[in-house]
Amino acid sequence: MSYDNTCKYLAETYPADFARWLLASETTDIEVLKTELTLEPIRADSVTFLQIANTILHLEFQTTAKSTPPLDFRMLDYYTRLKRQYWCEIKQVLIFLQPTSSEIVFKNQYVDTNTTHRYRTMRLWEEDPTPLLANPALLPLATLARTESPTDLLTQVAAAVDMIEETDERQNISACVQVLAGLRFEKNLITQLFSEEIMQESVIYQDILQKGLQQGLQQGEAQGKKQEALALILRLLIRRFSAIKPEVEQQIRTLSITQLEDLAEALLDFTSPNDLVNYLANM
Repeated sequence: MSYDNTCKYLAETYPADFARWLLASETTDIEVLKTELTLEPIRADSVTFLQIANTILHLEFQTTAKSTPPLDFRMLDYYTRLKRQYWCEIKQVLIFLQPTSSEIVFKNQYVDTNTTHRYRTMRLWEEDPTPLLANPALLPLATLARTESPTDLLTQVAAAVDMIEETDERQNISACVQVLAGLRFEKNLITQLFSEEIMQESVIYQDILQKGLQQGLQQGEAQGKKQEALALILRLLIRRFSAIKPEVEQQIRTLSITQLEDLAEALLDFTSPNDLVNYLANM
């Protein structure tokens, strides 16, 4: 979830940069459209309307090739919904973030008895990192690009992040870099090159954290998987406070889904373990 939210944040915050990268389009007259499509609601990762070109750029980011329904059919489904809703040219790019040998990452079309639908597929680990390193908006994706020396590439990304002049942008891009770098690198290397404190101060880190928690809890409630939501919250609390007392953990394990949702929002404001203890005591 955090990887999806990171990519969505980048695509929606820097739509012109993604359009230049993927479509070679220089338009600045861009509107980010809502991602919940009509009919039976489904949510796309990123839908950008390039107004001058009268074109929609639809991006899907994937960390895994597994999907129900299959990804090639999903791309057709997104296409028909977008076409019905906006009736303009639609360009679709399915971007895979992690290397895999699955056949789906080498497909660029859906084929059925009476239908063929084409889209563009990008395997990020095969992409040249040069254009990604040259653009702050694309630096997080550069961590997953083609290289013979991943450590050197991550060092280059860290140096490029340090050169971003505006503090808030530097913090947010650094947070995105660290999230996506986690798909490829060990945590120790990432923390050597990037300040975790800066990451936690960034708006995008808080946004990713909150969205990830909310999505995880909603999925857990819908699927009856309270344990998945619980595990996510405990992992984040341990990451923030290093450890939590066994009796506190046991109290958290007894919470309902609704109470876990409330805790997910509240923990963003916790600065010490005592804040957690006091919150639970007042529930």
